[in-house]
Amino acid sequence: MRVDLFDFDLPEERIALRPVIPRDHAKLLRVIPDQPLQDLHVGDLPDLLREGDALVFNDTKVIPAQLEGTRERDGTVATVSATLHMRTGADRWKAFLRPAKRVKEGERIRFGHSGSSCFLGTLDALVAEKHDSGEVLLVFDVSGAVLDEAIASVGHIPLPPYIASKRAEDAQDRQDYQTVYAREEGAVAAPTAGLHFTPELLERIRAKGVEEHFVTLHVGAGTFLPVKADDTADHKMHAEIGYVSEETAAALNHVHERGGRIISVGTTSLRLIESATGEDGIIRPWSGATDIFITPGYKFRAIDMLMTNFHLPRSTLFMLVSAFSGFETMQAAYAHAINNEYRFYSYGDASLLTRRDA
Repeated sequence: MRVDLFDFDLPEERIALRPVIPRDHAKLLRVIPDQPLQDLHVGDLPDLLREGDALVFNDTKVIPAQLEGTRERDGTVATVSATLHMRTGADRWKAFLRPAKRVKEGERIRFGHSGSSCFLGTLDALVAEKHDSGEVLLVFDVSGAVLDEAIASVGHIPLPPYIASKRAEDAQDRQDYQTVYAREEGAVAAPTAGLHFTPELLERIRAKGVEEHFVTLHVGAGTFLPVKADDTADHKMHAEIGYVSEETAAALNHVHERGGRIISVGTTSLRLIESATGEDGIIRPWSGATDIFITPGYKFRAIDMLMTNFHLPRSTLFMLVSAFSGFETMQAAYAHAINNEYRFYSYGDASLLTRRDA
């Protein structure tokens, strides 16, 4: 499909720079294909669920993966910014560099000079590989838990570019840009639909007889990369590492067996569960990297409903929701959201979508 079909005009003032407090007071647009749209709030979610349903959450935890450093060549020192996006070994991460054009393979970059990290306030890495789009492989001088501690010490929360271009990251973001159930460290970006949940809301959902299950997909910085191709067939997705346990797979299969619905909290949970599901509709234990790219025409195998935020124009995630509830349905839903002052993107409002063929 042509990528420009997924374009739309979004006023700057619709981009949320901070979340609503309390989290569950955000707006929630209920979208059921071929039915009128409903303007609700996230706190209304328990009333939209049924006993026997199951919510699937992504329990990945955002790490301070934005690193600022320097490289030196011929006596000249230049600043370099790196966004880690996938760990590939105990001492190595794939990352996006800015600026990347002048960085060469074999060069060393020194991150962190605050005096608070290991080895006299520095964290050094070798640029082992350099690829297109500014992606590199960084091999650090330390590994394992020591590397984790150093990154946590010198790194910053990598706010999405549409927020970072308007304000700096601060201490409040360390709390705001993390779900209340985050536990598996490794994400560069938050699974933002989950940011709306509070302990109180989760208790109300459990009281309704709704199950909750957790999967892990470490969201990478590739989620923010624009689709530069003119046709969706020419776009290459960046892979992300995920895990579905044997227990979770079995429990979700049982939900369908008894007639319940599986509701994905976020596109990350959806992409992972769909990757783990065979054409027979059976969800299986799964571990590895997924680069699944969902566009209109995709036949969903497992997820019945999707809770998600409002996404960027021409993005792979707007393509995904268009595949889920229908292209024309989501065009109308987004137009309604813009006209009714919904807040967009990571810190914005939410939608609850029903699958078109459900």
